[in-house]
Amino acid sequence: MKMQINRRDFLKTTVAAAGALAMPNLIPATAFGANNKIALGCIGVGGMGTGNMRNFLGLDGCRVVVVCDTYEDRRQKAKGLVDKEYGDTGCAMCGDWREVLARKDIDAVSIATQDHWHALIATAAAAAKKDMYLEKPTGVSVEESQKILAAIRKHKRVFQAGTWQRSQQKFRLICELARNGYVGKLREVQVSAPGPSYQPKYDGPMDPQPVPEGFDWAMWRGPAPDKPYNPGRVSKPDWYLIWDYCAGFICNWGVHYLDIANWGCPSIARTPCEIECKGTYRKRGFTDNIEGWNATFTFADGLKMVFCDRSESEQTVGTRFIGDKGWVHVNRAGMWAEPESLLRVKLKDNEIHLHDSKHHQNDFLQSVRSRKDPVSNIDAVHVASCLGLVAEIAARLETKLKWDPKKEKFIGNDEANQRLKRPMFNGWKL
Repeated sequence: MKMQINRRDFLKTTVAAAGALAMPNLIPATAFGANNKIALGCIGVGGMGTGNMRNFLGLDGCRVVVVCDTYEDRRQKAKGLVDKEYGDTGCAMCGDWREVLARKDIDAVSIATQDHWHALIATAAAAAKKDMYLEKPTGVSVEESQKILAAIRKHKRVFQAGTWQRSQQKFRLICELARNGYVGKLREVQVSAPGPSYQPKYDGPMDPQPVPEGFDWAMWRGPAPDKPYNPGRVSKPDWYLIWDYCAGFICNWGVHYLDIANWGCPSIARTPCEIECKGTYRKRGFTDNIEGWNATFTFADGLKMVFCDRSESEQTVGTRFIGDKGWVHVNRAGMWAEPESLLRVKLKDNEIHLHDSKHHQNDFLQSVRSRKDPVSNIDAVHVASCLGLVAEIAARLETKLKWDPKKEKFIGNDEANQRLKRPMFNGWKL
């Protein structure tokens, strides 16, 4: 399907899609208004999308009313999970995300598509007045991330990113220790994330293959280049390793620990810096985005951030804040400090206390009701996504770059600035 996304076309499609949704077993979300439940549509119900959906299903404050995916079997499976949870057959299904946004009775959407779709769907959802829970990162280019941020703020939408580490106590504590000066003046932030440990699984023929029944390849591909179907393009983790669909784990995985770096040291989002990055690129099968990296951000105030893939780094995966009085380190396995007594610190009332979220999806629902930003708001994930994206540009150009965080442009390098945006194909436009 080819079409240009603009306001006029979007309104036309919403009207058409609304008519298509008149199905006999559909329970309108407004039926649950008396219970004050937030009506939720789930766009993308693969592994991550189904995981997010399950987390929402376990909450009494919302009701999943429609699931959407380009794979028919995924739609069927997701609907089955929803119907089993609620004890009825009221969950609708569709293969086109525009049908979800066209429904006036839906309050919010959970989006877990491939990265190259994030900006198109998120900006359209904001224009349709839907609050959203969006998987990270915010697109495959800095421009796409900027467009999402602008749409969220323009349409006054509540936005939660899938950077769920912020809803775990250990990540919050380590950032509070760094923010409140318990390690002294920060000298260096170290960030490390998986990269080369992910390798493609598909090892079949590279020539075009028949599109499987029940799969909409054209919609899955969407704004990516028009290339023939092959299972090696859509397999997991293969699609994460292909530039057309993902900038690479320097951004997709790195965003998690870069986000924690920014949470514990906000100056990295505000201070001009120089960026150097050495990278290696994938060459196996269809895969071609960055595989390994070693980046150094040197900030104007003297702070340094080292961002590496796990295989090239002596540090443990995660985020470490190093000051002149000690250091603290956190990852999903635990937290460490020198001196170790830092982990027993009890913050004083007058110190910085960060947003206390105990359940990432419920934090989003609470914010939908209060109209306040949740813990992983659009500004935070925009910064974390862009840090990974600009490091990738430095690696690709093999040169030192100067970054202006206020203008969000490189200083004195036109070629680098051209890479802040990516073209879209098949008639799709932001």
